[in-house]
Amino acid sequence: MMELQEERRQARKKAMRLLEHMDRTEKGLADKLIQSGFSAEATADAVAYVKDYGYINDSRYALNYIMGRIHDRSRQKIFQELLQKGINRETAETAWEEAVELENPNERELLKRTVEKRCSFGSELDEREMRRLYGYLSRRGFRSGEISSVLEEMEITVVYTCKEQ
Repeated sequence: MMELQEERRQARKKAMRLLEHMDRTEKGLADKLIQSGFSAEATADAVAYVKDYGYINDSRYALNYIMGRIHDRSRQKIFQELLQKGINRETAETAWEEAVELENPNERELLKRTVEKRCSFGSELDEREMRRLYGYLSRRGFRSGEISSVLEEMEITVVYTCKEQ
Protein backbone atom coordinates (compact mmCIF):
# COMPACT_ATOMS: atom_id res chain seq x y z
CA MET A 1 0.00 0.00 0.00
CA MET A 2 2.77 2.40 0.92
CA GLU A 3 4.70 1.59 -2.27
CA LEU A 4 1.71 2.49 -4.46
CA GLN A 5 1.27 5.78 -2.59
CA GLU A 6 4.94 6.58 -3.09
CA GLU A 7 4.77 5.69 -6.79
CA ARG A 8 1.72 7.96 -7.21
CA ARG A 9 3.55 10.80 -5.48
CA GLN A 10 6.59 10.32 -7.71
CA ALA A 11 4.40 10.15 -10.84
CA ARG A 12 2.67 13.40 -9.87
CA LYS A 13 6.03 15.11 -9.36
CA LYS A 14 7.29 13.80 -12.69
CA ALA A 15 4.11 15.00 -14.44
CA MET A 16 4.55 18.47 -12.98
CA ARG A 17 8.21 18.57 -14.09
CA LEU A 18 7.26 17.46 -17.62
CA LEU A 19 4.65 20.21 -17.86
CA GLU A 20 7.15 22.87 -16.77
CA HIS A 21 8.96 22.55 -20.10
CA MET A 22 6.05 22.36 -22.53
CA ASP A 23 2.30 21.95 -22.81
CA ARG A 24 1.21 18.37 -23.46
CA THR A 25 -1.91 16.41 -24.29
CA GLU A 26 -3.32 13.92 -21.80
CA LYS A 27 -2.13 11.10 -24.05
CA GLY A 28 1.31 12.66 -24.47
CA LEU A 29 1.76 13.07 -20.73
CA ALA A 30 0.53 9.54 -20.00
CA ASP A 31 2.88 8.10 -22.64
CA LYS A 32 5.85 9.95 -21.11
CA LEU A 33 4.99 8.70 -17.61
CA ILE A 34 4.59 5.10 -18.80
CA GLN A 35 7.89 5.47 -20.67
CA SER A 36 9.48 6.62 -17.41
CA GLY A 37 8.48 3.33 -15.79
CA PHE A 38 5.38 4.27 -13.81
CA SER A 39 2.50 1.81 -13.57
CA ALA A 40 -0.76 2.43 -15.43
CA GLU A 41 -2.50 3.16 -12.12
CA ALA A 42 0.08 5.73 -10.99
CA THR A 43 0.05 7.29 -14.46
CA ALA A 44 -3.74 7.62 -14.48
CA ASP A 45 -3.62 9.17 -11.01
CA ALA A 46 -0.95 11.70 -12.04
CA VAL A 47 -2.83 12.68 -15.21
CA ALA A 48 -6.06 13.12 -13.24
CA TYR A 49 -4.18 15.18 -10.64
CA VAL A 50 -2.72 17.68 -13.13
CA LYS A 51 -5.99 17.76 -15.06
CA ASP A 52 -7.93 18.68 -11.90
CA TYR A 53 -5.63 21.66 -11.40
CA GLY A 54 -6.02 22.72 -15.04
CA TYR A 55 -2.39 22.08 -15.95
CA ILE A 56 -3.40 19.97 -18.94
CA ASN A 57 -6.35 20.74 -21.16
CA ASP A 58 -6.64 19.10 -24.58
CA SER A 59 -8.93 21.86 -25.90
CA ARG A 60 -6.43 24.55 -24.97
CA TYR A 61 -3.57 22.48 -26.38
CA ALA A 62 -5.43 21.97 -29.69
CA LEU A 63 -6.21 25.68 -30.03
CA ASN A 64 -2.60 26.70 -29.31
CA TYR A 65 -1.29 24.04 -31.69
CA ILE A 66 -3.62 25.20 -34.47
CA MET A 67 -2.87 28.89 -33.91
CA GLY A 68 0.84 28.21 -34.27
CA ARG A 69 0.42 26.34 -37.54
CA ILE A 70 -2.70 27.73 -39.22
CA HIS A 71 -0.72 29.80 -41.74
CA ASP A 72 1.87 27.10 -42.48
CA ARG A 73 -0.13 23.89 -42.88
CA SER A 74 -3.41 22.75 -44.32
CA ARG A 75 -6.40 21.98 -42.12
CA GLN A 76 -6.17 18.31 -42.97
CA LYS A 77 -2.48 18.10 -42.04
CA ILE A 78 -3.05 19.88 -38.72
CA PHE A 79 -5.94 17.51 -37.87
CA GLN A 80 -3.78 14.51 -38.72
CA GLU A 81 -1.05 15.75 -36.39
CA LEU A 82 -3.51 16.45 -33.57
CA LEU A 83 -5.04 12.98 -33.90
CA GLN A 84 -1.56 11.47 -33.62
CA LYS A 85 -1.06 13.45 -30.41
CA GLY A 86 -4.24 11.97 -28.91
CA ILE A 87 -6.66 14.84 -29.50
CA ASN A 88 -10.08 13.57 -30.58
CA ARG A 89 -11.63 14.84 -33.80
CA GLU A 90 -14.46 16.73 -32.08
CA THR A 91 -12.02 18.69 -29.89
CA ALA A 92 -9.84 19.44 -32.93
CA GLU A 93 -12.83 20.68 -34.95
CA THR A 94 -14.02 22.93 -32.13
CA ALA A 95 -10.52 24.37 -31.75
CA TRP A 96 -10.26 24.84 -35.53
CA GLU A 97 -13.53 26.80 -35.65
CA GLU A 98 -12.33 29.00 -32.80
CA ALA A 99 -8.96 29.58 -34.51
CA VAL A 100 -10.61 30.42 -37.85
CA GLU A 101 -12.70 33.10 -36.13
CA LEU A 102 -9.50 34.65 -34.81
CA GLU A 103 -7.14 34.15 -37.76
CA ASN A 104 -9.19 33.59 -40.96
CA PRO A 105 -6.64 31.46 -42.87
CA ASN A 106 -6.58 31.18 -46.65
CA GLU A 107 -5.61 27.63 -47.62
CA ARG A 108 -5.48 28.45 -51.31
CA GLU A 109 -2.83 31.12 -50.68
CA LEU A 110 -0.95 28.70 -48.46
CA LEU A 111 -1.02 26.13 -51.28
CA LYS A 112 0.25 28.73 -53.76
CA ARG A 113 3.13 29.71 -51.45
CA THR A 114 4.00 26.04 -50.98
CA VAL A 115 4.04 25.46 -54.76
CA GLU A 116 6.14 28.60 -55.29
CA LYS A 117 8.81 27.14 -53.02
CA ARG A 118 9.17 24.21 -55.43
CA CYS A 119 8.70 25.78 -58.88
CA SER A 120 8.03 29.13 -60.51
CA PHE A 121 5.05 30.46 -62.44
CA GLY A 122 4.79 28.92 -65.91
CA SER A 123 7.14 26.01 -65.22
CA GLU A 124 7.13 22.93 -67.39
CA LEU A 125 7.70 19.71 -65.47
CA ASP A 126 8.24 16.23 -66.77
CA GLU A 127 5.91 13.44 -65.61
CA ARG A 128 8.20 12.35 -62.77
CA GLU A 129 8.62 15.90 -61.43
CA MET A 130 4.84 16.48 -61.58
CA ARG A 131 4.14 13.22 -59.68
CA ARG A 132 6.68 14.23 -57.05
CA LEU A 133 5.13 17.71 -56.71
CA TYR A 134 1.62 16.21 -56.36
CA GLY A 135 2.91 13.75 -53.76
CA TYR A 136 4.69 16.49 -51.83
CA LEU A 137 1.55 18.64 -51.74
CA SER A 138 -0.73 15.70 -50.92
CA ARG A 139 1.43 14.71 -47.97
CA ARG A 140 1.01 18.25 -46.66
CA GLY A 141 -2.75 17.71 -46.63
CA PHE A 142 -3.84 19.56 -49.75
CA ARG A 143 -6.68 18.05 -51.77
CA SER A 144 -6.09 16.86 -55.32
CA GLY A 145 -8.71 19.18 -56.84
CA GLU A 146 -7.19 22.22 -55.15
CA ILE A 147 -3.69 21.19 -56.26
CA SER A 148 -4.82 20.84 -59.89
CA SER A 149 -6.63 24.18 -59.78
CA VAL A 150 -3.66 26.07 -58.36
CA LEU A 151 -1.18 24.44 -60.77
CA GLU A 152 -3.44 25.38 -63.68
CA GLU A 153 -3.76 28.94 -62.36
CA MET A 154 0.02 29.19 -62.03
CA GLU A 155 0.39 27.72 -65.54
CA ILE A 156 2.55 24.86 -64.33
CA THR A 157 2.24 22.12 -66.90
CA VAL A 158 3.51 18.63 -67.52
CA VAL A 159 5.63 17.91 -70.58
CA TYR A 160 5.26 14.38 -71.83
CA THR A 161 8.35 12.80 -73.28
CA CYS A 162 8.36 9.85 -75.61
CA LYS A 163 10.91 7.19 -74.91
CA GLU A 164 12.40 5.68 -78.03
CA GLN A 165 12.95 1.96 -78.01
